[in-house]
Amino acid sequence: MPAPPLIAIVGPTAVGKSALAVNLAREFRGEIVSADSRQVYRGMDIGTAKPSATDRQAVAHHLLDLVNPNESFTLAEYQRLAYAVIAQIHARGNVPFLVGGTGLYVRAVLEGLTIPRVLPDPAQRQELERQDAATLYARLSQLDPRAAAKIDPRNKRRVIRALEVCQATGQPISELQTARAPDYRILRIGLTMPREQLYARINARVDQMIAAGLIEEVRALLARGYAANLPAMSGLGYRHIAAYLNGTLTRDEAIRLLKRDTRRFVHHQYSWFRLDDPRIRWYNLAESSEADLRAAVAEFLAEQV
Repeated sequence: MPAPPLIAIVGPTAVGKSALAVNLAREFRGEIVSADSRQVYRGMDIGTAKPSATDRQAVAHHLLDLVNPNESFTLAEYQRLAYAVIAQIHARGNVPFLVGGTGLYVRAVLEGLTIPRVLPDPAQRQELERQDAATLYARLSQLDPRAAAKIDPRNKRRVIRALEVCQATGQPISELQTARAPDYRILRIGLTMPREQLYARINARVDQMIAAGLIEEVRALLARGYAANLPAMSGLGYRHIAAYLNGTLTRDEAIRLLKRDTRRFVHHQYSWFRLDDPRIRWYNLAESSEADLRAAVAEFLAEQV
């Protein structure tokens, strides 16, 4: 029997992954498995660009709304749940589409990362949270330069996790994260477009989020007791709007910085999803049509191994 198929759709934020995935999944009996580290949080919908109710009704979506914003959620938990739901999709005779821009989530599934089973230490995390991101990153760079090179210095949550594993095991996390590829037949589709076009889409998306009620969403989360310094609230959009609501930034400053930081985040995503990665079949959406992508998926699914 051939290995079961798995189609991954990757690329930078706002490039159009979700919309394409819904269209392809509808045509090829697919179900979507989210690979977005922010969409796991309940009540965080607008700022994480979760699929709409209409899209969820059209196509089954998985691994959304798993925990509350004040609850921890590890990479190991994500990987375990992703493999379980992919197996269920295969059992139904459907095609799993792994879709998202969180590079580590995608890699955990596609490459079968062996993830250190170190439970979060709330006391230690609280101590580390009191330090600024630059100090923590400098410390990680000394302890595990290989891991530091793969982590955005501004991603305080991932820096703290790497330090936590180093301290608990006495070994660099980069040495503990080995990989054993799962038994899937994988098609990796990468979506890209000219940077100026992508930046325009990002700016427009932020404006749409504000119009859709992002400020009200963040205000409601804070009112429910979810502190602005929670790891879940440190994501793009939430920290900016929280700073506006607590008076640190004006509304216009918060929106401007959100656009700027989202554009910068694109650079980080391209370090995970490299344009020169031979495993990824890249499509420049300024040149390729959805018909090209449908043809690629149809050809892949028709193959027998």
